[in-house]
Amino acid sequence: MKTIQITSWEEFVALSANLDGWAFRGHQDERWPLISSLTRYLYDFIPNHLGWRAREERAIRIFRRKAHNYLPDANVLEEDLRCLALMQHHGAPTRLLDFTKSPFVAAFFALEKATSNAAVFALNTPVLYNATPIGRPELTRDEIDPRVKGNFERHFIDNHEQVIWIGEPTQMDRRLVAQSGTFVLPGMIDKSLDQILSQYGTNETLISKIVLPQAMRDEAMRALYRMNITNATLFPDLEGLARSVAFELEIIWPGLIDDPSYSMRAGPDPASI
Repeated sequence: MKTIQITSWEEFVALSANLDGWAFRGHQDERWPLISSLTRYLYDFIPNHLGWRAREERAIRIFRRKAHNYLPDANVLEEDLRCLALMQHHGAPTRLLDFTKSPFVAAFFALEKATSNAAVFALNTPVLYNATPIGRPELTRDEIDPRVKGNFERHFIDNHEQVIWIGEPTQMDRRLVAQSGTFVLPGMIDKSLDQILSQYGTNETLISKIVLPQAMRDEAMRALYRMNITNATLFPDLEGLARSVAFELEIIWPGLIDDPSYSMRAGPDPASI
């Protein structure tokens, strides 16, 4: 994995212009490994890897058995990728890794709550669409497509293929659309994404880690705010609106409250700001 150190927001914008068509993922701490929420949970609480497959299968089975009670259309549970996406959307640990086609959306997720150096991972999807693992030319993107019935069990749940698939369910929810989102589905959950990618036979850089220094957070978040990249737009629901209020405090009120000439009594009506 290639590591790129940058020093300014302008440098990140310029670098992004050279990564057209790539997919991106933001981490608020550059030290975090590139693993799924399922892998992280299992490493933390289930040290015996031998039971991981059975536990993942059971979690999916339980979700499918019960989720229909809360869904207007239970058919969404039939497609494996769509079911996993629904689980991910509502907070269940899955083997999916959320990526976005926008480097700026990834930067927002990396920097929003960063208190140290953050990172944006850039995945070379134009190359990966046609790449296969070394010695496994039959494992093409179309061959392992998890949207095809039976392929999730065949190439992923067995947890033995060092392969990844990139894409979206046949039907995308509002959040996925708003975030220009896509998913990376790894064939193994006991390896990080960069470890799996090291098994692909290509001389191209497949993944880069762009380190975002904490010192550039203020400049970057203000730029993203002007681009209308906020929780309210990325999560188009009441939850997203509520989450966006925190940054409204940071971006708006300090400039007013810290101004000695401003007072709540003599200043503008706060409701109009």
